[in-house]
Amino acid sequence: MIKTPDFHHLKHFYHFASKYKKTAVIGLLMMPISVAANLLFPWLIIQVIDEHLTPGKYAGMMLLISIMLVVLIVNYIADGLYTYCLRLTGQKAVFDIRMELFARILKLPRTYFDKTPTGVTLSRLTSDLEAIGESFVLGVLSLLKDSINTVAVLIFMFFINWQLALLVLLVFPPVLMLTQYVRNRLREMYAITRSSLAKGTGFLQECLFGVKTVQLYGAEEEVEAKYHGYTEEFLRAQLKTNKYDATLFSIITGITTITIGLIIWYGSGKVLAGVVSLGVLIAFINTLEKVFVPLRDFTSQIAAIQRSFAAFEHIEELFVEDLEEDGRTLLPAETLKDKLATFESLEFKNVRFRYAGAGPNVLDDVSFTLNKGQQLALVGTTGSGKSTIMRIMNKTYMDYEGSILLNGIELSSIPKDTVLPLFSLMQQDVFLFEQNIRFNISLGDDKISDHAVEDAAQYVYAHDYILGLPRQYQFELKNNGSNMSAGQAQLISFARAVAQGGQVMMLDEATSSVDSITENLIQKAISRLFEEKTVIAIAHRLSTIRHSDQILVLNQGKIVEQGNHQDLLAMNGVYSNLLTDDTNIADDGDLIKPVLA
Repeated sequence: MIKTPDFHHLKHFYHFASKYKKTAVIGLLMMPISVAANLLFPWLIIQVIDEHLTPGKYAGMMLLISIMLVVLIVNYIADGLYTYCLRLTGQKAVFDIRMELFARILKLPRTYFDKTPTGVTLSRLTSDLEAIGESFVLGVLSLLKDSINTVAVLIFMFFINWQLALLVLLVFPPVLMLTQYVRNRLREMYAITRSSLAKGTGFLQECLFGVKTVQLYGAEEEVEAKYHGYTEEFLRAQLKTNKYDATLFSIITGITTITIGLIIWYGSGKVLAGVVSLGVLIAFINTLEKVFVPLRDFTSQIAAIQRSFAAFEHIEELFVEDLEEDGRTLLPAETLKDKLATFESLEFKNVRFRYAGAGPNVLDDVSFTLNKGQQLALVGTTGSGKSTIMRIMNKTYMDYEGSILLNGIELSSIPKDTVLPLFSLMQQDVFLFEQNIRFNISLGDDKISDHAVEDAAQYVYAHDYILGLPRQYQFELKNNGSNMSAGQAQLISFARAVAQGGQVMMLDEATSSVDSITENLIQKAISRLFEEKTVIAIAHRLSTIRHSDQILVLNQGKIVEQGNHQDLLAMNGVYSNLLTDDTNIADDGDLIKPVLA
């Protein structure tokens, strides 16, 4: 947890709110009007009572009463505009924070998502931002106005009677000390509540995503017990915050009542002695409300601000998280435009890679060359480094050792935006948005026309079944494509990869978890790809890649065998054993020998 001073959070929020200075200035201009009205009203009370009612001079009294009514109306209008304008400014600032955070999240490195649960990040963009929008904006604007108003009223109280004002000031030191103590405790408790809420949200997201697995294995009680732990931690912290908040509120309410009683007792004696006028005493009691009601409300305002500061500290983690480093020394994209207009070659030279922190190499001394028009296959057990090679190629992971040359240029010196258009990736795990089929293929890219979308679907033999759907390409997908078969969803994902127009097609086990009919369609599409494009394929079903120009057999991050299908069979080594060992189970659960038969 990042601990930062409160002033830092105020400064950070001001950075976003400064765009809306005009609205904020209008609101702030209402503050002195409201304060002046609050001071003018008790002064008018003194004039009405001491100058008219007490001596029985009623001439002109109605005018003063009318002015009092106007002052009240002006006060209400000024308070309303102040609250509306500053709340509008605050909500617009929170909107900008949300958009900047979302844009920043999209640029975070893959390592961040590898180590951070999705639900935790989701909590930052939802509940934490809501805490800032509701608690920070409302708390700060109320605290600012009440603080200035309280100081002004205290000065006015000294002006009308310094003895009564001193009596009021006697209660301020213990109240301020108590408020500071509770403030610190609330900060600690709210930090715990935000953290436990984020953990609970993360676990809830995982449970909802994997609810079928939970139900399948009858793990409801275990999952419920774990979620109970997160919510119980949140409840305990929340109850403590309520205890501190309620204690402070009740103590200040009690002090307020006692002080008003003392003022009435002391002031009444002064009135009877003729030292203080009745109008001054009544005005003083009226003014006391303007001091102690804000003081009492400070507890809820402080609680709200502490909630938002705790949320700010969570959000701050995203702002200070290192963005994806796009290479060591980048070359200007303009100078690379011609050299990388078409894919010519990709060469790995003694490449080593490990994930952040201490640990074994995921890739260890990997070397190979892929030329335009060739097909490269990666074979090996889970964890052998196949997917890592692909992720390094498209710069998902970039902190590698050794050398990777793309068209003869070191990959680390090429901007990611220049590299990505050369590659199209079809992933093993299909993800579809809750949008129509056309959007899921084009991903909303205006550069991909409707005609190009349909061409991509035809390329992977998905066009015919799409035409049979209601609304065809406008057919809305639900919950990651749950309203279509797994094979149909895989074809949509394949069409997406083709529509992106990359010159190198990367296939991460394109035929896993699909029915035999869909697999046949995908194999036909892959055959076309092998004829027309450069292809890099990961395959657990080795029949997918047996016709590749080059096959790399990996084990624990190393290339243990390399060659085409016939060359590897002649070696009678690891690759050959994969074809002949009936007990060898591929990653997707299929026996390899029957697949190749």
